[in-house]
Amino acid sequence: MKTVRLTTAQALIRFLNQQYIHVDGHEFPFVEGVFTIFGHGNVLGIGQALEQDAGHLKIIQGKNEQGMAHAAVAFSKQRLRQKIYAVTTSVGPGSANLVTAAGTAMANNIPVLFLPADTFATRQPDPVLQQIEQEYSAAVTTNDSLKPVSRYWDRVTRPEQLMSSLIRAFEVMTDPAKAGPATICIAQDTAGEAFDFDERFFAKRVHYLDRKLPTDRELHGASELIRCSRKPIILVGGGAKYSQAGDILKRLSEKHHIPLVETQAGKSTVESSFSNNLGGIGITGTLAANKAAREADLIIGVGTRYTDFATSSKTAFNFDKARFLNINVSRLQAYKLDGFQVVADAKATLEALAPLIKDYRSDFGEEIRELKKEWLAERNRLKSIQFTRKDFVPEIKEQFSQEVLNEYADALRTELPQTTALIAINDTIASDSVVISAAGSLPGDLQRLWHTEVPNTYHLEYGYSCMGYEVSGALGIKLANRDKEVYALVGDGSFLLLHSEFLTSIQFGYKINVLLFDNSGFGCISNLQMENGSGSFYCEFRTFDNQIVNVDYAKIAEGYGAKSYRASTVEELKAALDDAKQQEVSTLIDIKVLPKTMTDGYDSWWNVGVAEISNKESIQQAFERRIQMLRRARQY
Repeated sequence: MKTVRLTTAQALIRFLNQQYIHVDGHEFPFVEGVFTIFGHGNVLGIGQALEQDAGHLKIIQGKNEQGMAHAAVAFSKQRLRQKIYAVTTSVGPGSANLVTAAGTAMANNIPVLFLPADTFATRQPDPVLQQIEQEYSAAVTTNDSLKPVSRYWDRVTRPEQLMSSLIRAFEVMTDPAKAGPATICIAQDTAGEAFDFDERFFAKRVHYLDRKLPTDRELHGASELIRCSRKPIILVGGGAKYSQAGDILKRLSEKHHIPLVETQAGKSTVESSFSNNLGGIGITGTLAANKAAREADLIIGVGTRYTDFATSSKTAFNFDKARFLNINVSRLQAYKLDGFQVVADAKATLEALAPLIKDYRSDFGEEIRELKKEWLAERNRLKSIQFTRKDFVPEIKEQFSQEVLNEYADALRTELPQTTALIAINDTIASDSVVISAAGSLPGDLQRLWHTEVPNTYHLEYGYSCMGYEVSGALGIKLANRDKEVYALVGDGSFLLLHSEFLTSIQFGYKINVLLFDNSGFGCISNLQMENGSGSFYCEFRTFDNQIVNVDYAKIAEGYGAKSYRASTVEELKAALDDAKQQEVSTLIDIKVLPKTMTDGYDSWWNVGVAEISNKESIQQAFERRIQMLRRARQY
């Protein structure tokens, strides 16, 4: 056996350079690069190894551990889970900052490799700087907090442990059914310790992403369910996008008159202009999709997790007559809602089903076209809503008084509704641009109103709905699609929470565009309060003397070195967008919008924990509405 003497960290970097993935006849490196913030615990181990010989790995210096990890997650998601970045941090606070990003990756089934430093294997300097101490065990470190949010977790305290740990981690990350974050914590003294590694460990290793085929039993059962149904719908989830099943979905939908409805993760698998695409389903869905779902007697879930937003907290369907056919590479997800399970690749399954369905046609017929026409008329209305200081806007009549709306219009110096601004952006930017969002009211407006015409140009993180993902994620998307314009649509609340990698994008020349919707508050949660009987309580951004806060976000961006703009009218917004296209540096448009001018409703309901006891009649009424809706909801 030939050996090579390397430190543990040097062996790690050499191994990462030799990992390849094989997808549909194409083979390419799996690990694109490494995001890092060096500190004690990783700078003298992994840092030294990268400085000595990084191989083909690109190295990007982050500004916040959570932010750079979000960028890595977004990169992998945008590359359809076929490429990853590794993320290395220092011990203690550096690794603790990974927890939120790891949860985001875990909830969305996104592979990413986390490499947080750990305390000393020898325990000789303990407690080392930034180390926590627990009375019940000296083995506990900050990195234990990553266990619940990792698909695979390990701690390396000896150099030879690295080999089995890495092979296991890559097996998990390259399995579509288990894909998620892998965390390998390396003790900081171990990282610098040398060992005689078997040279074969560093040979080129190819991970095959073979499409799992459905069994004859699964195909027969699925085809029978479809042919026996009268009004089936196809629910397009994120798994359909990762499987690149767009073309076969359109063919089946068109031939058999089956409407398509989308989850947030599934949107842009099929373009919005496709005649049978009724748009988003559920709480943030369109009226067209939700009406079709209510009529459906068979829901064909393709790569979906059936989250509460997609199912309107299990009230979106008529459970007295509806059956479920679930196509998913994950057995866990295929069992949801007691459906018939096809545990296989989405694209391969649909292609195998096509000849078995034969000449079947649903009873939807012309109803699909009428539902879509009705929704497009509603979208056109939302496009042209205007605020006046005398008359309530219909969408906000029951939320704020006219006086409060006028106060916001004066403080923010705007009369621009959010829906009007959003559709104006959609009409102005290039159709192959990629948009990203994650939290607040924007995801609902985007799923309903945003038209996608190019596959994989809609990037919503809604598995975790993680505030702070938007700007960091835009950097990850730009790394994945360097020839496209990338737009982060973010509320002022999310921007304030985390935008560290905006500076990283400028530093390394990866242009992104931040479209910041400022309504001076946590508007989405204010809606949740008020729709359930409460007042507006600590969700608006107000000063100690009750004045509305007006932040000049454009000036913040200028300080970073970005090109910035201010917009409070459609004309100003379109002019800013046109100029931003010409820039080579990252841009930010500070868009002042009125609160309570987002979309809502459309035959959907969200189950939230309303107070059972309250001295407010409005809360008592909200609780009664919840009880009534729960009677409609499925319990399993």
